[in-house]
Amino acid sequence: MLSSAELDSANANANANANAIFSTNPYDGHAALSPLEAEVLWEYAKLAQHAKILVTKTRQLSEEPDRRLLSQLRVLETKMGLVMTLFKASVWGVINEQPASEPSFSFDTTIDTTAQR
Repeated sequence: MLSSAELDSANANANANANAIFSTNPYDGHAALSPLEAEVLWEYAKLAQHAKILVTKTRQLSEEPDRRLLSQLRVLETKMGLVMTLFKASVWGVINEQPASEPSFSFDTTIDTTAQR
């Protein structure tokens, strides 16, 4: 199995070779192709290389979490925890400031519309 340094080196070499497609036309001067066909094939090769780069980048983004984003989310989580604690404390303070109401045990008969004997 290759180490991460070896993988990075291999990826860099592959990227350098693959990115050469953007600077030189490999189909230029081919005996079986007209200049227009060579240009069209070169554009297709460049488009295919862009698609490969896009696939590689999306795999990198989906496979490993963004460390910076994770650290920012942890900070946000801490702040939200503090805000929630302060909110609960302020609600508790408001509830405690209200005077205690005396329970009413009397029954209001004016609302009672049931038939009485």
